[in-house]
Amino acid sequence: SHSSLANVTRFRVNATETMRIHAIGAVTMPLQPAFMARPSTAQSNIASGTTIACVEVFDQNADFASSTFNAPVAGRYQLNATVRIDNIDTAATYTRVILKTSNRNYDSIFDVDGAASDPTYWTFVVATLADMDAGDTAVLEFSQNGGTAQGDINANEVAFSGYLVA
Repeated sequence: SHSSLANVTRFRVNATETMRIHAIGAVTMPLQPAFMARPSTAQSNIASGTTIACVEVFDQNADFASSTFNAPVAGRYQLNATVRIDNIDTAATYTRVILKTSNRNYDSIFDVDGAASDPTYWTFVVATLADMDAGDTAVLEFSQNGGTAQGDINANEVAFSGYLVA
């Protein structure tokens, strides 16, 4: 059902508002899955295969917990990550950040052994439109092939976000 008050049209399922069309034409959907997460603290000397620990900045529809996004319904989800790693070891063959979903992985990779010295910082960016089923998950993982676990993640330089597109 829907109702109109003060040039706003509200759509409800039972007593819960599911969509609002504002007088300017903007549409908001308070239950549409959308999240943004960041680390609450730095992670130092991060080992390969470690999940990048994140906590929610916002979590519309309560689908993000314990560094993991859980798709509530099947659909296409836009997932995005920017992760800055400081002090990457050039003795590693490569370093990467992996956006791991239940269906497949998406990554950003750096051939670090080609650098003249350990990079002070490097930003990895991953963005994809992922197909997810209800109950599928998405996490960020750090991966490094060889070298010393000396990379550091600054809590202020990481963003992990996503939302249901279709």
